[in-house]
Formats: sequence, C-alpha cells, structure tokens
Amino acid sequence: MKLLIGSDHGGFELKEDLKIFIQELGYEVKDYGTYDVQSCDYPDVAFQVAEDVAKGEGERGILVCGTGIGMSIAANKVKGIRASLCHDTFSARFAREHNDANILTLGGRVVGKGLAREIVRIWLEANFTGERHARRLNKIEEYEKNER
Repeated sequence: MKLLIGSDHGGFELKEDLKIFIQELGYEVKDYGTYDVQSCDYPDVAFQVAEDVAKGEGERGILVCGTGIGMSIAANKVKGIRASLCHDTFSARFAREHNDANILTLGGRVVGKGLAREIVRIWLEANFTGERHARRLNKIEEYEKNER
C-alpha cells in the first residue's frame, strides 16, 4: 500500500517519526512536506494530499497539524475524501471499519509518538466492513454529487 503523508510546522516532528514507523511496517510513503518547522499553511498540504488520494495516487493519506482539526477540515473539502481526526485507537479502528476513512488526521501537539504509532497501525490494519455502513457512505457520495 502506498501512503501519502503531510504536515504543517505543528505536525512536522510527529510526521517525521510516523514516516519511519510506516516504512518499518512495510508500506511505501510519499512525503508532501513540510520539511522543517518553519511556519506554513496547513490547507496547502492538506489539499495536495487529499487531491492525490482522491485521484488514486496513493491508497490512503495521513495528515498532521498541531491539533489535527485544521487538516481534517481542509481535506474534507475535497470530493471523495473521508478524513477522520483520531486521537485514540477506538476511533481509528471505527474510522476505517464504519466510515471507510481514506485519510487519517492527527494532532502533533495532542498525541504522543507512542500513541500516534498505535493509532496509525490500527488504522492501517482495519478494513471497511461494508454492509449497513456502505448505505450511509452512499448517501454522502450522492450528496457530494448534487452539492449546491
């Protein structure tokens, strides 16, 4: 699986740690920046990663900012994206199993590296269960198509 990852300055350190961890798990990673702790605007990175996930350039994406909130809001503006902000393993598993989340957002100033690694591992291992959840996601996709 190819993962697309990006951060702003507030998520830079956690992104760098997660890149190594994800590669250790055997996944390919493409880094969209930022590449240092200099202040930058999270929407720029979020839009790039989300657009490329939506186009199929990678199967899933991970975005990290200070809280994860801004990245989640920005990524979810891209059609076809289901970005989920997760700060615990339960939410990470259900984001995949029930919501088929294709982008995980994390807060670099909210979760520590150990917990973030566990959230990512669980999110990567979980699969969409379909069934009644597919019906609900279809409603979201229909709404996106007919957006006013």
